[in-house]
Amino acid sequence: MRKENRKAVIYAVAAALFYALNVPCSKMLLLGVPPTCMAGFLYMGAGVGVGIMYLFHYRTEKQEERLCRKDMPYTVGMVLLDIIAPILLMIGVSIGTSANASLLGNFEIVATTLIALLVFREAVSKRLWAAIGFITLSSVILSFESGGTDFSIGSLFVLGATFCWGLENNCTRNISEKSTYQIVTVKGIFSGAGSLAVAFLLQEEMPELKYVIVTMLLGFIAYGLSIFTYIRAQKTLGAAKTSAYYAIAPFLGVFLSFLLLKEPLTASYAVALAVMVLGTGIIVYDTLLLNHKHEHQHVLTHTHNGTMHMHIITHSHPHNHLANIGRHSHTHSIDELENCLQNHPAI
Repeated sequence: MRKENRKAVIYAVAAALFYALNVPCSKMLLLGVPPTCMAGFLYMGAGVGVGIMYLFHYRTEKQEERLCRKDMPYTVGMVLLDIIAPILLMIGVSIGTSANASLLGNFEIVATTLIALLVFREAVSKRLWAAIGFITLSSVILSFESGGTDFSIGSLFVLGATFCWGLENNCTRNISEKSTYQIVTVKGIFSGAGSLAVAFLLQEEMPELKYVIVTMLLGFIAYGLSIFTYIRAQKTLGAAKTSAYYAIAPFLGVFLSFLLLKEPLTASYAVALAVMVLGTGIIVYDTLLLNHKHEHQHVLTHTHNGTMHMHIITHSHPHNHLANIGRHSHTHSIDELENCLQNHPAI
């Protein structure tokens, strides 16, 4: 693995570790912070924290790396969805268990994939469809109270949050080549301010200053640094591979929930966990094949001084496994073919 790729993998795993702190720690802080205020201060902490980092990086940034007018629709969509999603998540966490909410977070993969398919017309492999089925089944099991027939309202709010973040992921990927610092700063400050405005309209009581400081610090780590390292990983690994590594976040969240909150492990939860692990494993296997290389041989002929020359050229190229297509083709530019002719001996 190249040094650049190793660094990107570290970024992706770090993003998962940072975000895993979100749900269990938020569950504890909800004792002193109302849900909508919690969502606002979490994102505000992310925006302010990364914004301070941006002050030291701003002068070294190229103009083309910064967000511009053509990025506005995706930026606005990202901010609006990041106002709604964390509010729904905090309401869901306050009603249900932290472990359930953490595990249901993997439904974001399903939402992101379905939106990419239906809206952006991306192809989806058979393996990915199977994974979607397993994750959906696990989410259904988790959505009922202790294996009974009573639907968990908390789970419904969490699923709503994952759908919003799935749509937000598809907005953010269209601006992911721009400044990571600027994206996270804008996302955090404007989304946080929007959530706090909603909290004001709902007449939620403002928490004590000590809770505000701790919540913003959690937001800087669980949202700010998580988003920052995720986008950094995505620039090298691509969206699919980054998502595969990031898929460990819900399971880390589950572990922290049992460790910090001493939440009980029910039989239905154990079944849902096993099904979710299976579905996530399929996704990791499928996405890590995206950059698998295939080797091909080409026979090129040309004439030189009246004599025909034949060249056998062997090369490899990345092959996308997202679409389950029986055959595939690829093209070479004129310059590429000329380089091949220059670098391979005639037979």
